[in-house]
Amino acid sequence: MICKNFKEKERMRKVGRSAAEVLDRLCELVKPGMSTWEIDEAGGEIMEELGVKSACKGYRSGHRIFPSHTCLSVNEEVVHGIGIKECILQEGDVLSVDVCVKQDGFIGDNCRTVPVGEVTAEVARLLRVTEQSLYLGLINALHKNRVGDISSGVQQHVRDQGFAIITNFVGHGVGRTLHEDPQIPNFGKAGTGPQLRKGMAICVEPMVNTKNPGIRMAKDGWTALAEDKLPSAHFEHTLLVDVGTPEIVTLPPGYHHATKFLKEKLEQLDLEVELDF
Repeated sequence: MICKNFKEKERMRKVGRSAAEVLDRLCELVKPGMSTWEIDEAGGEIMEELGVKSACKGYRSGHRIFPSHTCLSVNEEVVHGIGIKECILQEGDVLSVDVCVKQDGFIGDNCRTVPVGEVTAEVARLLRVTEQSLYLGLINALHKNRVGDISSGVQQHVRDQGFAIITNFVGHGVGRTLHEDPQIPNFGKAGTGPQLRKGMAICVEPMVNTKNPGIRMAKDGWTALAEDKLPSAHFEHTLLVDVGTPEIVTLPPGYHHATKFLKEKLEQLDLEVELDF
């Protein structure tokens, strides 16, 4: 497990802001009638404009090579969806937009699930609960805490709200490569697992199904789908472990202070937690 030094933290902040800007701009484009291929192409153009490269495109898993700039997962697609011309977004769909970029030798990774037009009340609740669980997990990413403190924060909220946490995929360390130690499961017991240290860069990313946690793989070998064919949601931030308050580095445009962003998000999501702001 790698703790970043001062210069490496600065690079993580820089790439995090870039990843967040790409994500924010792509989410603003999402509307009925667009294809996921169009959104992915826009992602590639924005990355080129910002001078960053996709950490997804060309990623290898065995003999398979990921073909898209971003991961775009629609409805029951949980993660790693591929943008294609035939996939046209419809009113009431949800789209998980997962952006991983590389800049100055470091990687920033973030994801958000957005509604396509108007969605049902239950789907809107799924998205809100999943986003809440992200923050209830990451606020525990503190020096000398355990990975299980993050995992438990995510799992407990999702379970209490009646949704299903996915156990097949986990969060992870990040830095010079996309996946570093430690793994950050979205399920577990507080006080267990590897100990967190100041300067570690990690991605917390709850993935939540509507009813059943089971998944299956699509024929493309990349896309994971909910077995029950009901909507899934996925939210993610890259952050630096710190004392008192974790530092989110995937700050969207308009934010320059991680503490301000975190405080406003907690208020927006109606989460009453005590942190050392």
